[in-house]
Amino acid sequence: MARITAADTPWALHAEAVGAAARTDIGTGLTPREAAARLEADGPNSLTHAAPVPAWRRFVSQFADPLVYLLLAAIGISLVAWWAEGREGVPYDVLVIAVVVIANAVLGFAQEGRSARAVESLSAMAAPSALVRRAGEPTRVAAADVVVGDVLLLAEGDAVAADARLADGAVWAAEAALTGESAPAAKSPAAVKEDATVGDRTSMVHAGTAVTRGAATAVVTATGMDTETGRIAALLASTEVEPTPLQREIARLGRTLGVVVVIIAVVVMGTVFATRDVSTLPEVVAVLLLGVALAVAAVPEGLPAIMSVVLALGVQRMARRHAIVKDLASVETLGSASVICSDKTGTLTQNRMSVRRVLTAGGTVDTGRDARARIGDGEAPLDHDAAVALAYGSLASDAVARRGGGDSIATHSTAANDVASHDVASHDVAFEGDPTETALLEAEYALEARHARHGLDRIGSVPFSAERRRMSVVAAHPDGGTLVAVKGAPDAVLPRCTHALLGGEETVLDEATRTRLEEGIAALAGEGMRTLAVAYRRDPDAAPDRAATEALEHDLVLAGVAGIVDPPRTEARDAVAAAQGAGIRVAMITGDHPGTAVAIAAELGIVPDAEAPVLAGAVLARLSDQELREAVRTVSVFARVAPEDKLRIVDALQSHGEVVAMTGDGVNDAPALRSADIGVAMGRGGTEVAREAAAMILTDDDFATIVTAVREGRGILDNIQRFLRYLLASNLGEVLAVFLGVVAAGVFGFVAADGSLVAPLLATQILWINLLTDLGPALAVSAERYADDLMARRPRPLVSPLVDRAMWGTIAWTGAWMAAATLLAYDAFAPGGLIEGDADVTTARTAAFTVLVLAHLTNAFSARSDAASMVHRLWTNPWLWGAVALSVALQIAVVHVPALNDAFSTAPLTLAQWGACALLALVVPIAIEARKAVLRLRSRRGATVRAGAEARGAALG
Repeated sequence: MARITAADTPWALHAEAVGAAARTDIGTGLTPREAAARLEADGPNSLTHAAPVPAWRRFVSQFADPLVYLLLAAIGISLVAWWAEGREGVPYDVLVIAVVVIANAVLGFAQEGRSARAVESLSAMAAPSALVRRAGEPTRVAAADVVVGDVLLLAEGDAVAADARLADGAVWAAEAALTGESAPAAKSPAAVKEDATVGDRTSMVHAGTAVTRGAATAVVTATGMDTETGRIAALLASTEVEPTPLQREIARLGRTLGVVVVIIAVVVMGTVFATRDVSTLPEVVAVLLLGVALAVAAVPEGLPAIMSVVLALGVQRMARRHAIVKDLASVETLGSASVICSDKTGTLTQNRMSVRRVLTAGGTVDTGRDARARIGDGEAPLDHDAAVALAYGSLASDAVARRGGGDSIATHSTAANDVASHDVASHDVAFEGDPTETALLEAEYALEARHARHGLDRIGSVPFSAERRRMSVVAAHPDGGTLVAVKGAPDAVLPRCTHALLGGEETVLDEATRTRLEEGIAALAGEGMRTLAVAYRRDPDAAPDRAATEALEHDLVLAGVAGIVDPPRTEARDAVAAAQGAGIRVAMITGDHPGTAVAIAAELGIVPDAEAPVLAGAVLARLSDQELREAVRTVSVFARVAPEDKLRIVDALQSHGEVVAMTGDGVNDAPALRSADIGVAMGRGGTEVAREAAAMILTDDDFATIVTAVREGRGILDNIQRFLRYLLASNLGEVLAVFLGVVAAGVFGFVAADGSLVAPLLATQILWINLLTDLGPALAVSAERYADDLMARRPRPLVSPLVDRAMWGTIAWTGAWMAAATLLAYDAFAPGGLIEGDADVTTARTAAFTVLVLAHLTNAFSARSDAASMVHRLWTNPWLWGAVALSVALQIAVVHVPALNDAFSTAPLTLAQWGACALLALVVPIAIEARKAVLRLRSRRGATVRAGAEARGAALG
């Protein structure tokens, strides 16, 4: 079977040699039988996708979490203890933990499924069919049925179905998705060097690109995974997916809690065995139950579920803001991003061409950042010469303008000047055609230059070709005779000019003026602009029906040279500034020209000016990994890079501890999207490969949406820290209460009336506390309104723990006071305690139980901030007030409903006892507020000392 590989360098071979290697006759193509045989042997022309993960496996994966492992272990131990003790009824502790674990899994499974369906709705814009020559006849086949050796018949607007070598004709292909180049690339049958890069293989067209102009036949050299797109897809498949910072942090927290659980359980059970004679099975079971209670107290059962809820809510908010997150944990990662590596074309720019400057014999006219944005602004700053250049350049093109309803405007006739002004002002005009030609037409409309060709009706043309590099038209002039308009590459037009338009007058083009124009053209090219020269010749005596031929392209008058760029998105500059204000560095990584890249980067504020350093792909390839790691510290613009270069850049940044977000829309972005901490793909203009590689997809293709996502990520991180502060402090209070109570009872020999070991709280009560306070209030705490200074903070360092030393200090302080209040309540209500009456152990345990619940609920208000008072923004979160009120009501039910008394071993409390419990619980928020006040005082003093030192330093300086 015929096969051609990249090693055969088909771009460097003659077309006939490629046809011979593919065993096909370019004139007739393959026969249907031969095509079918090759399709059977080589497989369909499509990319290999990873097999979809079955729903059951995605559901099971929700349990792959260290905290869930701890909860499952607690379920197992509880079941063993319940069975060994021979208890009857419902094992409430097991039931409660199981409900929490399953609810967490269902929630995560549902949200990830919703995101997956949203991604599927953004189906790839792949070539659905292709026109090929088979048995000498044009035949349209499914793109998947194209095989090596097929002869593609390419025309304007066609999507290229496979990599192919041009045999004849000429086309221009939009390859931005593959190479990063904004302008369409000219393609011709002429062979190129063997070592030519993808962007320089002008004899090849590639799968996934599109023909913008021209017609050609081409021999297919590669299909499916053998294409350039397939090569990048294979590279993507070999790129490992790193866990997000949040996943690493939660895993670390789960491991820490697991170690703590084991240590506490061993210490407590060891204390009991050392201080008491445990010899019977019931006594052994009681000790095991005590260990289970401590394990349950140490593990925040609600943490996995609340984490999923918080992330899911964030994902839904982001979806409303045009960002689809495929993986929940990726939301927080974007909030921690310290570097955003962005592709240029289509991400920071609009992926279309626009006239930026017009060079004339009299000087350079700046048309503004984006001509299209100026349509209908009522300003016409162009002088006569620049207006003529744009008007005649538009005349010498095939671009057309259409009204919003789809009606074509007679762009190349007198009627082109009769477009209603409100059509233009309301942007009710669409421009269609080659991007370079539509740029001229847009500028003509935007800058009101159409008057310069009033009355000119096009009657013939000489088309653009790769060899001629120019296009000419002949138009009937309203004053009689004809006008020849020529548009093309400056070096193909300027030599044919003998005069230049200067101040509306045709003057001789002397050497000084020619030199000045050539220097101006070089300057435009140096800024990364594509240049098009426009010239004309008026022949008043010519017949109005004269034929258009190359013979007319002489003694031309140069009207001007248009400098064309891919303009930045209007919102991108503000988005870049917002990111930098949030301490995030923005780097541009593109396959485009270095001059273009640094000019756009300077305009967007990524670099201070166009003189900033640029690292080109050819230089980057020669750098060692260590040299590249040093280079990325100072360079923010990378141009002419290959997919492998993008991977190296991302890896080099990550080696400095940076959290890297990579944005892009092209096939060439996919490996770096996968390797980055979080990949962000464009959903509207992006490729399928890029969307599959990314963790987040922007449905509006707007770089500014990333800033919104960063704020959302930081807000989610803030709320995660809030509920962690709340949950861990509350659970520490439970652990210390049980631990200290049991150890004290074991050491001092405190026993209940039946001789059993005294514990201030039972396992079912601890589970109730966790269910009651760890879910509703914790979820409400996580719904706190985002802080106003989110985007004024520096990014959280990757090595910075989610629960840092300061937070651990708050957690320890709060947990200690909770345990103290709980044990004081138990001691006060116990027989012989401070409160007189017929209280027994059950009543004392109920009082301790109630005090701990109330202390948990007051901590929900305090945990919203590590330093601000709990009364700050006290009424801004109605969900928290509702959750606290519901929890209090449920606690009252547990204390006073007989059925719940039996289930949770509680006893009713009198009104006076409730009052005493409330007073004891208030000890906790008072202690927390006192600590916060001290911290705020220290912070103010520190700020005063620093300000004084800075003032003294300034005075000495």
